[in-house]
Amino acid sequence: MSDNDGGPLADAEWRLIREEARDGPMQMALDEVAAETAADGGPRTVRVYRWDPSTLSLGYGQDPDTVDWDRCAAEGVSVTRRQTGGGGIYHDVDGDVSYSIVAPKRELPGDLLDAYHLLCEPILAAFRAVGIDADYVSESVEAIWSPACYLRELHPAHDIVAEGRKISGNAQYRQQDAVVQHGSLTYTVKAAEHLATFAGHDVDPDRFRDRVVGVDELTDVSRAELVEAVEDALATWADAADGSWTDDELARARERAEEKYRSEGWIRRRTE
Repeated sequence: MSDNDGGPLADAEWRLIREEARDGPMQMALDEVAAETAADGGPRTVRVYRWDPSTLSLGYGQDPDTVDWDRCAAEGVSVTRRQTGGGGIYHDVDGDVSYSIVAPKRELPGDLLDAYHLLCEPILAAFRAVGIDADYVSESVEAIWSPACYLRELHPAHDIVAEGRKISGNAQYRQQDAVVQHGSLTYTVKAAEHLATFAGHDVDPDRFRDRVVGVDELTDVSRAELVEAVEDALATWADAADGSWTDDELARARERAEEKYRSEGWIRRRTE
């Protein structure tokens, strides 16, 4: 049993879905479907995933004019929009490791900060397992350029840093009486590629690297070893058994991806 034995997550049915490579729209659709499953009394989900092809995920309310659409198309970078807020994130197929945790809202703390800190426990444990001393940023750090998530103001609630630079970003949303927390761990900083997906800024790669650090700069573990550490930490924390998507979940996710996360109306939507 995990450290949460006897706590709000004890005695619940959890499944671990090990790293799968899918495109961005399908990954975001699977988060939604996992929330529906949990809300309907099915298993809670912890999973690790890979964005293939490399994808720019926009924050829920992000202005589409901040995207360099031509450059993304030329470089084969997919673009989708998340349910969570914040700025855009370039998820490099090799440089990024992403995860999701999905559980019924009633089983988690009502206070947002408490919920973040509970759900980030396995992420901090994964960093420790690969020898990295990572923790929440101790105090807010001024934004460099807000449309880019990794250049926004750093917040002690959910931004994780190592040696003073951001190494993981995490976000939550509520849906169907369930909570979805997803986030990214940077394995390799692809500063030029990341910045090239955005328009309307003058941030150079060196300044980006001053803010962001990758696991491969701090330790010699491979990406596969980092993925394994995240999977193991999630499984231990949730006392989760290896699992998989049902055929129905995959069918609903494919439909959701087509109708929503690939649609121009969703991706290029304006909130004002």
